[in-house]
Amino acid sequence: MTNFDDILEEAGKFGRFQKRIFALLCMASMPFAGVYVGVVFQGFTPDHWCRDPGLEQLRENCGLALEKARSLILPLVNSSAGVLPSQCQRYDVDWNFTDLTCENLDRDITEAQHAAWPITSCNNGWDYDYEGRESFVTEFDLVCTDSWLVDVFQAILGVGFLVGSVSIGFLADKFGRKVSFLVSNVLNALTGILVAISPNYISLVVFRALQGFGVKGGWMVAYVLITELVGVEYRRVVGVLFQMVFSCGLIVLALIAYLIPNWRWLQVAFTLPYIIFVSYYWFVPESPRWLLSQNNSSKAVEITEALAKENKKTLSKNIKTLKDDNAHSASGSFMDLIRTPNIRKYTLILSFNWFTSAVVYQGLIMRLGILGGNVYIDFLISGIVEFPAAFLILFTIERVGRRLPFATANIVSGAACLITAFIPESLLWLKTVMACVGRLGITMAFEMVVFVNTELYPTFIRNLGVSVCSTLCDIGGIVVPFLLYRLAVIWLELPLIIFGVLAVIAGGLVLLLPETKGVPLPETIDDIEYPNRNKEDTKTSHQLENLLPSDVTTNKEKVVV
Repeated sequence: MTNFDDILEEAGKFGRFQKRIFALLCMASMPFAGVYVGVVFQGFTPDHWCRDPGLEQLRENCGLALEKARSLILPLVNSSAGVLPSQCQRYDVDWNFTDLTCENLDRDITEAQHAAWPITSCNNGWDYDYEGRESFVTEFDLVCTDSWLVDVFQAILGVGFLVGSVSIGFLADKFGRKVSFLVSNVLNALTGILVAISPNYISLVVFRALQGFGVKGGWMVAYVLITELVGVEYRRVVGVLFQMVFSCGLIVLALIAYLIPNWRWLQVAFTLPYIIFVSYYWFVPESPRWLLSQNNSSKAVEITEALAKENKKTLSKNIKTLKDDNAHSASGSFMDLIRTPNIRKYTLILSFNWFTSAVVYQGLIMRLGILGGNVYIDFLISGIVEFPAAFLILFTIERVGRRLPFATANIVSGAACLITAFIPESLLWLKTVMACVGRLGITMAFEMVVFVNTELYPTFIRNLGVSVCSTLCDIGGIVVPFLLYRLAVIWLELPLIIFGVLAVIAGGLVLLLPETKGVPLPETIDDIEYPNRNKEDTKTSHQLENLLPSDVTTNKEKVVV
C-alpha cells in the first residue's frame, strides 16, 4: 500500500503543478485583508461638530470663518487630548433672537456670556470635516452616543469568522476542499455587494456578519488545500508565504483606499476578486488527500497523474495501490484537549496566544485610524513592516528552533507597545519606529502560532486542537474594537498598554512549551505526557536490537563447537 507522500516523491513535491495552484490560491489571501481591517478606511470617523441651522444662516449673513463659528456654538470639554471644543454638544441659542450683531459676533464673547448659555445635544445632526473621504460613520451619523455601533460593525465580523470557520471547516471535511472554497466565494461575492448597497445600519451589520461567515472559512480552506498538495518539507514554507500574501493585501488596500475615498465603492473593490475566484472551479483540483480519506482512490489517482504530468515526472505502478494511512484512525474529542496535564497546559497557553495575537495585531492596525495624520502613508508603512517577519521565521525556526523566536516575538512586541505609549509626541519619529517594531513582532508571533499549534498535539487530535485554540483568535477579533475605541476615549495610549501587557504575558507562557525543532510529531497522548519515558524505551529498544545479532551469533558458535 502506498500513501500520497510516497507518490509525491515520484510526482514532485513542489513542482510546476503545485506552484500554479499556490499562485492561484494565494490570491484569495489578498482581498481578505480588505475585509479584515478595511474598517480603518470604511469606518473612518472625521472631526465633527453639532450642526446649528440658525448659525449657518448667520455665517452667511456675517461672513464668519468656520473656526470662529465653531467657537461660538461649541462648549469646551476635557478629553484625552486636552481641553477641546465638544463634538457632541452645542450651546442652545436661538441666534435669530439674540442681541448679538455681526460686529459683536466678530469679537470674542466673554466666558461669562458662554457660561450663561444652556447646553444641548446635537439634535440637528452633525457637520463633518470629510477631508475627501466618505465613510459609513458620516453617512449613518455613528458618532457620540452611537459611536459604539462602529465597534459592533467590526465585532460582528469576528462573530461571522467564529461561526463560519467552524461551519465551513466541517463542510470542507464532509464535502471537499474545492466545493467549500467555491461556495464560500459565492457567499463572499454576494454578501460583499449587499454590504456595499446597504440602505441602513441594521442591514449593514447583518450582511457584514454573513460576509465574515464566508471569508475566513474560505481563506482557511485555501490554506489547507495548498498545504495538502505539497510535500511535507514544503508545508511550512508554503504556509508562511501564504500568510505573507495577506501583507501584500494590506499594501494594496492602502493604495485602493487612497484612490477610492467612498466606503461603498471601496467595498465593491475588494469584493470583485471573490467573483473572479468562482472561476477556480476549472483551474483548481480537489485535494487528493481528502479524496483518499473518503475512499475515492480512483479520482485521487486521476488528479495525481495530472500532477505528475504537469511536473514532467513519471509515476511507477505503485500509484495503483494509493491509499490513506489515516482513513481508519481514531478520532478525538474536546475532552482529550484538557484531560491530561501537559496537553491541558498546551491548550491554555496556545489559546491565550491565539487571543493575544488577534487582539494586538488587529488593534495595532485599527489604531492607525484614530491617530490622525496621513492614514494612507501610516497604513502603507505598517504593511511593509510585516514582510521581514516571514523571512525572520524562515531563517530562525530551523536554526534556532520554535520556542525562543516565538517567545521573543511576543515579548519584543509587548515591550515596543509599552515603550510607544510613553514616548512624547515631540519624538514622533521614535514613536513611529517603536510602533513598527511592535507590529513586526506580533506579525511574527501570529504566523508562528499556526504551525507551533500543529506540532504540539498528537495526530488523532491535531486538527481538533488547532480548531479549538484558533477560536480564541475570533473571540479576540470580537473584543478588540471595544477595547481599542472605548479605552482610547479615556487615554489614547491606554490600549497600547493593554496590548503590551498581553503580549509580554503570552511570550512568557510560550517559554513553558517544549521545543519541537527536530522532534517527531507526537502520535499518542503518551508521547506528550511521558516524552522522556518514550525516549528511554526507544533507546533501550535500539540497544537490544544491536545486542541481539551478536548474542545469537555467539550462541550459534557455541553450538557448533
